[in-house]
Amino acid sequence: MSLFISNAYAQSAGAPQGGGMEMIIMLAVFGLIFYFLLYRPQAKRVKEHKNLVSSLSKGDEVLTQGGLVGKSLKCQKKKTSLKLHLTIQTTSLFRSLQ
Repeated sequence: MSLFISNAYAQSAGAPQGGGMEMIIMLAVFGLIFYFLLYRPQAKRVKEHKNLVSSLSKGDEVLTQGGLVGKSLKCQKKKTSLKLHLTIQTTSLFRSLQ
């Protein structure tokens, strides 16, 4: 028997662990955290982007995801034509606009 090491004794068998209700509460809390921290902000950004694209008209200045800045020449169903410089025109999809 050492002075610094204590003896280890086995515990007696206690009551069975009830994990059913606690598990359901924990899953509900994780679901709420997922909803408020991940899903809701992303849905809000998608809604704002849809409003931005629907209000886009000829002559609006836009920024693409690739970093190109230009003025909208014409807006079609899923894409727009951009004027980048005096002689440079390009076509961009709406989903790539910021």
